Amino acid sequence: MEQNVQRIIRALNECLAALPQQQLQRVTHIGISGQMHGVVFWKSDKGCKWTECGTGPAFEPQHVSHLVTWQDGRCSPTFLSSLPLPQSHVTLATGFGCATVYWYLKKSPDFLKAYDAAGTIQDYVVAMLCDLKKPLMSVQNAASWGYFNSRSKSWNTDILKKSGFPVHLLPEVGDPGSIAGRTTRAWHGIPKGVKVGIALGDLQCSVYSCLTERTDAVLNFSTSAQLTISMPPGFQPPETPDPSSAVTYFPYFNGDYLAVAASLNGGNVLATFVGMVAQWTEELGLQVQESAIYTRIIQAALAQNHSKLSVHPTIFGERHIPEQLGSVTSIAASELSLGHVTRALCRGIVQNLCSMLPVQRLTDVGVRRILGSGSALARNEVLKQEVERIFPFPVVYGKDVDAAMGAAMVMFHGK
Repeated sequence: MEQNVQRIIRALNECLAALPQQQLQRVTHIGISGQMHGVVFWKSDKGCKWTECGTGPAFEPQHVSHLVTWQDGRCSPTFLSSLPLPQSHVTLATGFGCATVYWYLKKSPDFLKAYDAAGTIQDYVVAMLCDLKKPLMSVQNAASWGYFNSRSKSWNTDILKKSGFPVHLLPEVGDPGSIAGRTTRAWHGIPKGVKVGIALGDLQCSVYSCLTERTDAVLNFSTSAQLTISMPPGFQPPETPDPSSAVTYFPYFNGDYLAVAASLNGGNVLATFVGMVAQWTEELGLQVQESAIYTRIIQAALAQNHSKLSVHPTIFGERHIPEQLGSVTSIAASELSLGHVTRALCRGIVQNLCSMLPVQRLTDVGVRRILGSGSALARNEVLKQEVERIFPFPVVYGKDVDAAMGAAMVMFHGK
């Protein structure tokens, strides 16, 4: 699971170029967030080149690797078990930045020799805007890489050095909400000298954009799925994680933590199902657009209020059970329609997330309401129905859970 950084930055430039120039000229702070866990490598003195475009200066990646994303599966359980035990409250998993670096170190060491800097994709953007010789990473993103002690806010340098890990690639670490630097050039009309915040985690920013009460839980279905609650002030996660636990504690803001059931199976499962149906129709000599299939299966499922089918949707495994696959049981001849199968699939996705952070635990910490969000939930009425059936709390939709908005709010509140 690699992505082309040139294409990501091109998309970013296109978005900025589309914004009103008058508004861009008034910008005083830039908040940046992005997907956690992933890693991109670059040459610090050749990370990008600045060019003039129609809306002003913009940067293009130069000596930069592909982004290895959080979905990357190259680190098998056997490989992970061969690595040193981290001193961290987070269990190491495939797709984590440090695990990916270890993979290159052991499988393709020459690859790493071409680079002297690394970070998440959002750390790369901050480094380019501020011309940082050494990348700066927030505690949020550092914890997501593994081999990071959130209490001492430091990498497991001694453990990593003993195994030959290239520790010179590790970024400096700072607090979420702090300033990483200032823009060294104008950027699409944004003035030179604007303050740039240290890059933040997408999950934390999404929660920050909507969570106003500690009695709320945030349920997000997008590519993956998360159920999040805020822990009481002063909470500290256990020093060593329980590898079998489905709940991870994510550093939030001001020393607080979020308890997160982060499932690898969300909207991507529905997308895979739609893709399967499209492939089957193509193999039968027919062609139907995937967007049309999605609309039809949701309509069909809305006509079936119940289904005895039981779908365990973990086709992408889970971090705490990486070897687990999906399954379908209780199959009856009378319930093989697309409506029955889609209804059961949506219920299974919600049930899987609920099993990771059960209703009783939500009740114990005082949850009174669920904020439902995410692209997969917004466009799927069946998923909404199953959320309301499975969780015995009022569910509020329409709360915009938006990582970019959250990052902007962090900058605004930090002024």
